[in-house]
Amino acid sequence: MSGSDVGAVMQRALYTALLVGGPIVLVSMAVGLVISIFQAATQINEATLTFVPKLVVVALVLMLLGPAMVGQLTDFTRYVFQAASQAGQ
Repeated sequence: MSGSDVGAVMQRALYTALLVGGPIVLVSMAVGLVISIFQAATQINEATLTFVPKLVVVALVLMLLGPAMVGQLTDFTRYVFQAASQAGQ
């Protein structure tokens, strides 16, 4: 496997990581921001208030987008195995 092949695999790995982890992180950040604004407006200083809504929203995102995320990871795994088998020839 040459350096360009390794670079291509690493680029695809980062892209796959963004596709799989991005929705979860973005939704979690959005929920955290909304709850922070709510806490600032109502002056409720409860540290655990953000935990349950984030947990519920992340679970919903995983239920909705889980099959697509698994598909992305499966495609990436096939790509890596295919690249490794072609490098051995």
